[in-house]
Amino acid sequence: MSHITIYTDGASRGNPGPGGFGVVLLSGKHRKEISKGYSYTTNNRMELMSVIVGLESLKNPGSSVVIYSDSKYVVDSVEKKWVFGWQKKNFSGKKNPDLWKRFLQVYAQHKVKFVWIKGHNENPENERCDVLAVAAAMGGNLEHDHGYDPEK
Repeated sequence: MSHITIYTDGASRGNPGPGGFGVVLLSGKHRKEISKGYSYTTNNRMELMSVIVGLESLKNPGSSVVIYSDSKYVVDSVEKKWVFGWQKKNFSGKKNPDLWKRFLQVYAQHKVKFVWIKGHNENPENERCDVLAVAAAMGGNLEHDHGYDPEK
């Protein structure tokens, strides 16, 4: 079984506004960094997107994964099992149902544990994710966040 560590972060310039995410994946001697920017989105969407993309990047189902995130929104939603209650109610009245559904699909393929870490607290990998996320949000060729609905 693979043991993988994933650090994630999301950012937005304005909330909503241009946003981006950054991911650092670590496994043994291997390291991979991923980032992407969007033209109009929210910070919470980018926080959740970073986790999803990190998990979707894994090659072997059944991997043991520890995800470090500074997002209480994401960490508490999973670790306190709120998202599973939302799922039973088909995410009625909840924000970001498109991303939560996508998350649950990939989450089920692995053994995942979340660890909340304080942001901007000199954790090198979390700081790197922040740099990646902010750079992506400020970059050119920002993609459209098709799932974002400002009315919800």
